[in-house]
Amino acid sequence: MKRYLLLLATLALLIPTQACAKKKARHIIGFYNVENLFDVTHDQGKNDYEYLPDGANEWTADKYAVKLKNIARVIDDIHKDNGMWHTVLGLAEVENRHVLEDLVKEPAIASANYQIVHKEGPDRRGIDCALLYNPARFKLVESASIPYDFNTKIPITTYNKQEQEDFRTRDVLMVHGIIDGEHFAFYVCHFPSRRGDKGQDLRARAAEIVYAHVQKMQQKYPGIKCVVMGDMNDNPQDASLSQYLHGRRKVADVKAGDFFNPFWDMLADGIGSLYYRGDPNIFDCILVSDGLVKGKGFKIQKQKDSPYYGVVYSKPYMTQQSGQYKGQPFRTFSNGKFIKGYSDHYPTFIEIKK
Repeated sequence: MKRYLLLLATLALLIPTQACAKKKARHIIGFYNVENLFDVTHDQGKNDYEYLPDGANEWTADKYAVKLKNIARVIDDIHKDNGMWHTVLGLAEVENRHVLEDLVKEPAIASANYQIVHKEGPDRRGIDCALLYNPARFKLVESASIPYDFNTKIPITTYNKQEQEDFRTRDVLMVHGIIDGEHFAFYVCHFPSRRGDKGQDLRARAAEIVYAHVQKMQQKYPGIKCVVMGDMNDNPQDASLSQYLHGRRKVADVKAGDFFNPFWDMLADGIGSLYYRGDPNIFDCILVSDGLVKGKGFKIQKQKDSPYYGVVYSKPYMTQQSGQYKGQPFRTFSNGKFIKGYSDHYPTFIEIKK
């Protein structure tokens, strides 16, 4: 009887340990364009006037509070559906560190204890990229802003020389850290826009800049695993991602120096993270370097009960339920009116596992 009780006690100790180890080996890596997360005060040097109480959007503290609560709800629901918080969550269209500090204090996500990586960039509107990370699962080593430049062999036809000198866009945020003993570099991007269906050459240059930095990190830290995420303003098959960032559609096609883009097949099947004139697009990509496909240690995982390696996360409350934009992301404003929505983009995520 004593031997039996001892065996039960041993099993009771082992089961939580094994469950904890299994959970530790899984990590959720995500990205979310939160669509103009501005506070209600003017930042010097930024064109944020439409997001002031007396601005075009009549942006008040109450509206700002709704926006924060909505974004936190989405992050919390991803946490509940996966049984864990994001280890790393990239964000786009945040005004400053202050809005990030307000966001991570939201009751729905405060227990995650997210830490912030943010650097002010040169974008004229004042929107930046940022990264939230779970300090219990990710050890920060270093971070850097990677500025945009025109030092390229790519023919730039969108802007002349003077326009290039005046051009300002978001910096890429690089965050280097360690997950369970493995080095990772995360690149959070918001490539130049598609306004007027232009800028393909600008986005190609942005991808070229990111890829060059990835190569430097891989030389400096052999075996480092790199993840490029963001609002690319391009789809997976476009040149910026497929050619200049070496993105591949299929795992079998990934060779040394390539990235795998798990959202390519999803778009081909009609899934979108945003819509333009009713057509789906997936600009919100998360690409992983070859080491996360064929290397040792952590690898990207196919989603449970799904043919895909990535997730475009949507729920009915995040989706317009009627009107012109029915079935599309439930945005913050529509035709200049505050409609208490979430974002004009759905968030995306992937899972990595040892």
